Amino acid sequence: MTSPEVLPAQGSRASGGHEVDLLRTMLLIRRFEEKAAELYSAGKIRGFLHLYIGEEAVATGVMQALTPDDAVVATYREHGQALARGVPAGAVMAEMFGRANGCSRGRGGSMHLFDLSRRFYGGYAIVGGGLPVAVGLALADRMQQRRRVTACFFGDGAVAEGEFHESLNLASLWGLPALFLCENNLYAMGTALARHQAQPDIARKAEAYNMRSAAVDGMDVLAVETAAREAAEAVRQDGRPFLLELRTYRFRAHSMYDPDLYRPREEIDRWKARDPIALLCFGLEARGALSPELLAAIEREVGTEVAAAVAEAEAGALEPVEGLTDDVHTKASP
Repeated sequence: MTSPEVLPAQGSRASGGHEVDLLRTMLLIRRFEEKAAELYSAGKIRGFLHLYIGEEAVATGVMQALTPDDAVVATYREHGQALARGVPAGAVMAEMFGRANGCSRGRGGSMHLFDLSRRFYGGYAIVGGGLPVAVGLALADRMQQRRRVTACFFGDGAVAEGEFHESLNLASLWGLPALFLCENNLYAMGTALARHQAQPDIARKAEAYNMRSAAVDGMDVLAVETAAREAAEAVRQDGRPFLLELRTYRFRAHSMYDPDLYRPREEIDRWKARDPIALLCFGLEARGALSPELLAAIEREVGTEVAAAVAEAEAGALEPVEGLTDDVHTKASP
C-alpha cells in the first residue's frame, strides 16, 4: 500500500476554537521534533532518536478521546504522544538529554518516556513490547470494575510480532477495555508494509479475534478525533476491545541514523502534500477561523515553549553516581 488513500471518519467536525487548540498541539510537536533533530546533530541528545514529524494528527486526535483516568501505552516514537498527553515539554526534553529532571529521571532517554501522574505508561524500545503491558492494565481495570480505557499505540511493524496476536486474542477472550491503536506509517523500519504482511489491511486482522475495528485517515486530525472518540466510547460502554488503524506517514527517516534509501522521493512528496498541519490550517483559513496574525502568535508561543524546554534540559543535573543503582536492586532489609 503506497497510496495516501484512506478511509474517512464519519461524524461532526470540531468547533473553530477547539480546532485552533489542536493546531497548537500539532505545531508544538512539530517544532519540538525539529529542535530535537537539531540538538541530536549537535551531540546534545545521544542514543537513538525517532521523530514523529508527519504523524502529529494521530497523537493529537486520539488524546481528545481519552480522559485523565485512562491509561496510555506508547511506542519508541513517543515524543508526540507524550506532549499530546500533557507531559511538559521541559520534562520530555530533559529526559532526552539524560538529565535527572527528565520525566523518567534521565534513565529512559528518548525511547522510554514515563509519567505516572498522567497515566502515561512509557515508550517501549522493543517492537510490540507495550501490547502485553496494555493488556495487563486493562485486565486490572476490569478486575477492579473501573470504567477506564487503556489506549495502546504501536506501529505496523509490531503486527508481525507474536505479542500483537497474543495480546489481541487475550483482550478479546477476556473481554478487556483496551483500545489498540496501530500507527500504520507503511514501513517497519525500512521494510514496506506489503513486503512483511500478506494482508496489508491491518484493521481486518481484528476479525480473527472477534474484535471490532475501523481504519481512518491519520493525516486528518479531525477525522482521527472522531474515529477515536467513537472507538473509545464503544470500549467504555461494553468493556470490550477495539482495533483502530490510523493510516499515516512519517516524513523523516525511521531514525536519525537511517539514510532513508528505501522510499521513493515521489512517494514522500506525495504524502507531504497532505501535511496534517497544513490541512488543518487550510480548513481553518477557509472558514475564517485562522488569520495570519493568529497563526504567527501561535508559532511564537510554541517557539517560546520549546526554547524554555531546551533551557530546562540544559540546566538539569546528571544523576549522582551514587544513585545509579537505585531501583535496579532491591535494598536489603535492616
